[in-house]
Amino acid sequence: MVGSFTRRLSTRGEGHVVDLTADVIECVAASGVREGTASLFVPGSTAGLTTIEYEPGVVQDVGDCFERLAPRELEYAHEQAWHDGNGHSHVRAALLGPSLVLPVRDGRPLLGTWQQVVLIDFDNGPRQRTWSVTVMGE
Repeated sequence: MVGSFTRRLSTRGEGHVVDLTADVIECVAASGVREGTASLFVPGSTAGLTTIEYEPGVVQDVGDCFERLAPRELEYAHEQAWHDGNGHSHVRAALLGPSLVLPVRDGRPLLGTWQQVVLIDFDNGPRQRTWSVTVMGE
């Protein structure tokens, strides 16, 4: 059994963290899969997916971490080609990655009590993002 879903959302950019958990749960339920996997993907090179405890402190900590790893103010070779001010966005997204796979058990994504699925948009301005979920299993 397979179910594929595509969702759209608006982001503010610059590290905007969006909780996707409710949508992922809804997609898994709609798929009818009871046991299997849910594969998530965000197209583009300036956003990524992960899990965190979605609360203001962790959201701030994650943003601070990416600022230390790939500061906005550094010179990025990407700027020499495009001059669009988002070299840091590409590096941050590459570190996080565009995909995530979750186990599905009893018709729900297997997540810890305080674990939520999030999309982080690192680009330097608001964006319309598309993300997808493919649920496979029995």
